[in-house]
Amino acid sequence: MVVVGPEAPLVAGLVNDLVKVGIPTFGPSSEAAALEGSKDFMKKLCDKYNIPTAKYRTFTDAVEAKKYVKNEGAPIVVKADGLAAGKGVVVAMTLDEAFEAIDSMLVEGSFGSAGSLVIIEEFLEGEEASFFALVDGTNALPLESAQDHKRVGDGDVGPNTGGMGAYSPAPIVTDELKRTVMESIIIPTVKGMSTEGCKFVGVLYAGLMIEKKSGLPKLIEYNVRFGDPECQVLMMRLESDLAQVLLSACQGELGNVSLTWSPEMAMVVVMASQGYPGPYKKGTVIKNVDKAEQVSPAVKIFHAGTALDGDGNLVAVGGRVLGVTAKGTTLVGEH
Repeated sequence: MVVVGPEAPLVAGLVNDLVKVGIPTFGPSSEAAALEGSKDFMKKLCDKYNIPTAKYRTFTDAVEAKKYVKNEGAPIVVKADGLAAGKGVVVAMTLDEAFEAIDSMLVEGSFGSAGSLVIIEEFLEGEEASFFALVDGTNALPLESAQDHKRVGDGDVGPNTGGMGAYSPAPIVTDELKRTVMESIIIPTVKGMSTEGCKFVGVLYAGLMIEKKSGLPKLIEYNVRFGDPECQVLMMRLESDLAQVLLSACQGELGNVSLTWSPEMAMVVVMASQGYPGPYKKGTVIKNVDKAEQVSPAVKIFHAGTALDGDGNLVAVGGRVLGVTAKGTTLVGEH
């Protein structure tokens, strides 16, 4: 069995090729991966199957987009249609910020073809939550909740990143909310994709906004893979055999599966290269990773942007480098 993690090979059709030669593969086909690969595709699916999401319009022309923004007012959200490594979303608090984002995507082509179509979306006020479900084409099995924090700076400031930390469970995702999300968002998506002729197999990761004014969840975006760093905290808490569960999803047998979770909480903090998400230095030597894991059996260090240099030293080669993860009875210890 192959589990395909990153979004780029999913959208490029790696799963299609593996399935074609008879290899059980966990992950969506390129057609189904359009849920993440094209925000316009995702929004149109929401329209067609009455899945609650933010009001939006799609544009290819910067002048028209700016006209719409001027009419709607700020704050407003500007999104590149395609894959932009988690950086193609601008929450514009002023009209100038929105115009700048539109020019960057449509005029300057800062995201290449991914930004040749932009989605302008209403700004939703509320609390964000990440919701994950395993899908076998027909059945959807919710995972435990997690919440990530995307801004680079302490105190939730600075530019957005792929994620600087996460914890599970997310207090905002109550059992009642979980039921609502499954009924109003996840199940209609799975059924809709099947009706459209592109059955979804893999992880559906719904980025949600629990709206302040209604208290109801709205879909902000879909990712078609485990989130990073949310996956780390979920894996710390999952007690079922992951390989067996994913194989059941490949075989269309999730209807018979139930998951066992640790009642403990888990948290991950991302160590990033200085300068990230902007230009950053590569090649910094990282020391004492082994010692960190020996602090407690509840501590686990997940590697991301790391490699071994010619001398066998562990070095940083990416923006997000390590996920320092731990499990405990509470999120905040008493000192």
